[in-house]
Amino acid sequence: MSTALLLKYFPDLTDVQKEQFAKLEELYKEWNEKINVISRKDMESLYEKHILHSLGIAKVMEFAPGTKVLDIGTGGGFPGIPLAILFPETQFTLIDSIGKKITVVNAVAEGAGLTNVTAIHGRAEKLKEKFHFVVSRAVTQMPEFLRWLKGKFEKEQINAKHNGVLYLKGGELAEELAGLKCEIFSLKNYFVEEFYDTKKVVYLSKGNFNS
Repeated sequence: MSTALLLKYFPDLTDVQKEQFAKLEELYKEWNEKINVISRKDMESLYEKHILHSLGIAKVMEFAPGTKVLDIGTGGGFPGIPLAILFPETQFTLIDSIGKKITVVNAVAEGAGLTNVTAIHGRAEKLKEKFHFVVSRAVTQMPEFLRWLKGKFEKEQINAKHNGVLYLKGGELAEELAGLKCEIFSLKNYFVEEFYDTKKVVYLSKGNFNS
């Protein structure tokens, strides 16, 4: 079942990618028993609620080779690890302030054979490196999130969309996004599972804030 769901929406996965996605189930089960990063109930629907959800960003944006992406508040590695499998020529930096979560990220990335993932235990505001895109999965309210991004963006543009933020969010967003120029993509337009009825990808170019 695991990779069958992904192949439904991403039929062009290579054999290597299929193998890497298939390995995630065993890796997360093993590590989740030691360090709880995914609720036990959610482990049963890992591919639908975590892996495919992360790949919702890929329905909106196809990262060009050489793109540098920062995943803030990655938790157990979402959306960064599934995206790193899908875009092997893109460099992903996954950061979280909780060290044990980064332990899991490192172990899963190594177990899946990913060479394009760097995991950092720390706070995003303190990072000095610059990136083309920042991704995240609902770590905090958008205005607060944007405050963490000062000085984080590369000037060079190498993708179809301007450098900026791709944020996975759910529910009603009008109030939270008031005053921001953004594009909202409903994931129910890409995935038929009921889980995606209220899930969205919010894209903001870096022009929205002091980058």
